[in-house]
Amino acid sequence: MAAEKRIIPCLDIKDGKVVKGVNFVDLVDVGDPVEIACRYEEQGADEVVFLDITATHEGRDTIYSLVEHAAKRLSIPLTLGGGIRNASDFRKALDCGAFKVSINSAAAANPDLIKEISEGFGKHRLVVAIDGKKTGDGYRVFTKGGREDAGFDLVEYAKKCEELGAGEILLTSMDGDGTQDGYDVAMTKAVCEAVNIPVVASGGCGKVSDIIDVFKQTDCDAALAASLFHYGMATVSEVKREMERNGIPCRKSRG
Repeated sequence: MAAEKRIIPCLDIKDGKVVKGVNFVDLVDVGDPVEIACRYEEQGADEVVFLDITATHEGRDTIYSLVEHAAKRLSIPLTLGGGIRNASDFRKALDCGAFKVSINSAAAANPDLIKEISEGFGKHRLVVAIDGKKTGDGYRVFTKGGREDAGFDLVEYAKKCEELGAGEILLTSMDGDGTQDGYDVAMTKAVCEAVNIPVVASGGCGKVSDIIDVFKQTDCDAALAASLFHYGMATVSEVKREMERNGIPCRKSRG
């Protein structure tokens, strides 16, 4: 039986509020993170991601207290990303109730951190987030909220992350972020074909059919979306019903 595909709402958080922007900028406030996460769980979300989108850029700690509050109310896994700089930060995130923790800029700056965390906490807890951008005939890795070119080819970096012990890759198209023009299928497909660990497609989802397309055209294990859910264009339940109609395996929708 084919593995069930996951639907993961992402909550980009700034100043304690969920925000949404386009290409990582022009942010607008869309509500309270904990209440929104609980609503998505009720709709049938498989997981949720809290992403502190300015912690790394601002050089501050991430949103531990908010995660602790949310984890007490959620029964589905919560992944925390943003501002995780070292193994100590990683441990603190787990202690606050995160089931998985995502590292991005810190991993690109020091890839050995992936190995250290994977060996110390288990690869099933470690998500390496990669922000990719098309450049010429390939893709490059960007860090610090998409502000800096990390100097890596995207596909080669994804393979290295797997070798070092990443349990999952959260792959975001910077070109697609917030545009609602659909996932970068070519980029997602290239990474899925290069690695054997789960890949979460992210960046650009604007309609339910975008999720159907990325599952049909790539081997990604999950689809992450924000605008689609935050702006009420679809519920998680509606997405899962459409997946079922298209023969895409998933946990049953609610409602």
